[in-house]
Order: sequence, then structure tokens, then C-alpha cells
Amino acid sequence: MTEKKTRILVVDDDAMLCQLLTRWLEKEGYECVSAYSGEEALAKLNESRFALMITDINMPGITGMELLGLIRGRYDDMVSIVASAIDDRSIAVNALELDALAYIIKPLSKTETLISVENALRHRQLERENQEYSQEMSQLVLEQTRDLRRKEEEIRLSRDETIRCLGRAAEFRDDDTAQHTLRVGRYCQLLAEKYELDPEICQLIGAAGPLHDVGKIGIPDRILLKPGKLTPEEFEVIKTHCEIGRRILGDSTSDLLQLAAKIAYTHHEKVDGSGYPAGLKGEAIPIPGRITAICDVFDALTFDRVYKKAITIDKAVEILQEGSGQHFDATLLNLFLMSLDEILEIRQRYSG
Repeated sequence: MTEKKTRILVVDDDAMLCQLLTRWLEKEGYECVSAYSGEEALAKLNESRFALMITDINMPGITGMELLGLIRGRYDDMVSIVASAIDDRSIAVNALELDALAYIIKPLSKTETLISVENALRHRQLERENQEYSQEMSQLVLEQTRDLRRKEEEIRLSRDETIRCLGRAAEFRDDDTAQHTLRVGRYCQLLAEKYELDPEICQLIGAAGPLHDVGKIGIPDRILLKPGKLTPEEFEVIKTHCEIGRRILGDSTSDLLQLAAKIAYTHHEKVDGSGYPAGLKGEAIPIPGRITAICDVFDALTFDRVYKKAITIDKAVEILQEGSGQHFDATLLNLFLMSLDEILEIRQRYSG
């Protein structure tokens, strides 16, 4: 049986450019359909499914930007690329905000175009895999809960072990011991207790903390394992692990996984609003995210990683203090530093 080709919709009022793109893409094994206006593109989208759309911006009638707005949320299985003769950062940002995955400038480079197409389709595949993985995880949690409901303690032990394994699955990507996730979970529970949160919430934070970096599953190895400094473009890819983590965990009905999704999404936010992915500020950052931010940075600073060497405890404390009220919640940081002896005991216990 012949393998079904990946279908791409090329939208541009310039017929010659449509023909050029089609020739490039079909040589790479893709199936292309052309639309010479936004209106025609909408009609073709209603008629059949596409994996990718490449659209111009300036077209008579419905513009490319308007087209992106009209299809946003309607074709979740399709990704988009904008090709434009306008080299304008603000327009590019607007396109990305409308869920375009790339903004390429005319006259088009064949190599750049094909790379952008490949990257966009890879992103689409990762999202599909992450969605399937999230559904499988939700089903797994539901099955475990149903099977072990009679024994509450067994549920807790099984749940915690599942969380640890999932956290390790992500952490093994760039930490061959995978102890980072365990340490962060223990630090988070201790700090939550020092903040005098409800004991049950403290346990949940401790169990969910190891999943803070689960979104790394969706980051390409060439970026995640890069030993040198990342380029700005590579760092933008790294930042997506927060959103990927939320997507993996957020569809679950489990309170624990909902909390883990919140931590995965917010543990790189900063109290001064300069963090990512949402630029949340102060108390707009959920307390579990603020707790995990401190614990994650401390541990990352004091252990070797593929991209850097560990620094001393004293130097790490100095860096944390410099971030008080800017990167870190000042009250939580004071509690963390006041509990440093207990933190170091945990660090020693899980350093192997």
C-alpha cells in the first residue's frame, strides 16, 4: 500500500511563487495544493485536511493575518508558516501570536523554507505525541485509582512512584543520575511546610515537584544536550518545555497532576514579571510555582549539568540572595535559606 503523503496548502496571490514552492516541496515528497486568495484557502480547508499551511500576508480580500485569525482554533491538527516580503519584527510577532510557527522573508530561500517546513511539521508531530501521551497518562492514573481505591496507603505509594518515574523519564534527558527531580520534590515539600501550608497541600507539592521539567520530553536533543551556550532561537525552543509540560499533565482529572501542570508551567516565572512563559508577576504566580522556582535554581546551580559545572553552596546562596524580590519571592527565599541545613541534608541523601 502506498504511504499517504503529507499535505501542504500554499496560499499566495502570486501564482508563480505557488508553483515554485510546490516544486520545492513535491521534490521532498510532500503533496501540495495551491490557493490564490484567503477566500480560496478557507474553501480548501473546509474541503479537506492539511498538515501545514504556508501563507503570504499581503493578498487582496482576506489578508494572510486575517486568515490566521479566522482559522485559529479551528484546525488543531494543522500548523502554519508565514512567508512575507515585509521584514518587520512587529508583524512577525503578531503572526507568531496567531500561532504561526515561523516567519520567513521573501525572496524565499529554498533551504530556509524546507527547514522551516520540517521544523513546523516536527512541532506538529510532537504535539500529537504529547496529547496521546497525556491521554495515556490520564488513563493510567484513572485505572490505578480504580484498582487501588480499597487501600488508600497503596494508592499513595503507587501514585508517588508513578510521578517519580515520569519525572525521571524527563530528567534522564540531560542528567544521567535523574536525582535532580527527587531532590527538587523534597525541597519543595520542606519549603511548603516552612511556609505553613496545609499538610495535605505540602505532600501534594512534594509529589508534584519532580514533574516540573516533564516538558523536556518534547525538546530536541540537539538543543537540550548542547554543551555550549544556546542561541536566542534555541533558548526560545527550551522555553517551550513549560507549555509542553502543562499540555502533558493539564488534561488529567487528578488533583495531583493538575498541580504538577501548574508547577511545570510557572516554575520559570519571576516575581518581577521578567520570567517565562507568561511573564506573571508577584502573587499572580501560584505559590507552588514560586516554591519550585527557588528549589529548582538552587539544585541546578549546585550540581553539574551538560551545559555547566556546579558552583559552591556559598556562591549559590549569594546568587539566590541577589534574586530576592526580583526572581524569587522574598518571604519564601528567607524561609529556604533559614532551612539550609535541612536542605543540605536532603541534597546529600539524594546526590548519588
